[in-house]
Amino acid sequence: MARRYNSADSKRRILSACVQLFIKQGYHDTTVAEILKQADVSSSTFQNIFHAKEGVLMDLLEFMYKNQFDSAKMISGAGDSPLKIYALETAIQLTITELNENIRDIYVEIYSKPDTAEYVYQHTADELYKIFGKYMPENTVSDFYELDIGSAGIMRAYMARPCDKYFTLEKKLRRFITMSLNAYDVPDEEIAETISYIESLDIQAIATNVMKELFRSLAMKFDFTPEIKTN
Repeated sequence: MARRYNSADSKRRILSACVQLFIKQGYHDTTVAEILKQADVSSSTFQNIFHAKEGVLMDLLEFMYKNQFDSAKMISGAGDSPLKIYALETAIQLTITELNENIRDIYVEIYSKPDTAEYVYQHTADELYKIFGKYMPENTVSDFYELDIGSAGIMRAYMARPCDKYFTLEKKLRRFITMSLNAYDVPDEEIAETISYIESLDIQAIATNVMKELFRSLAMKFDFTPEIKTN
């Protein structure tokens, strides 16, 4: 029988259980029954707080969104170039999904569910305006919100499609960066410079470090010991 906890403690226990299970075995392969058992809460308590498994994703997304890219900037040495930082952040996301299938599963779900996808669009639009506004001076934040719906769709599709010997990680990053920067009217010369910058980096090593830092942050936040595995 599940124990009785107050609402805040129950939420913490559920989030901790979900994060551990999602990282260990993926979002899709984690059942609500497993979450209830590990969190030691009742089904009614879970439903009152999160309604369904999908409800946990928003809390996880908010934490990941804030911490992951701060780590990327610190590790990369991209300096003050917003264009390079944008390319690096997206390259890291795509690379992490090649390093860890369970993280791929989480990311694809985040970009697929309406509530979490909307969070990404809204929180990215301001940043896109700051980065690409000089190339598209007639566009408003609302315009960049609409553009991000398209670029996020490409991101989701590329995350969901694993690399192979034909569609390598280098090709995937080059394709994504080229398409997204073209969508934001970045001149060809700057696109080429940005791609050259990304290809000069050991992006797999950077992504591995960012992933390890993300796992450590999640473990501290949700009180568990992370199991870090790479493909």
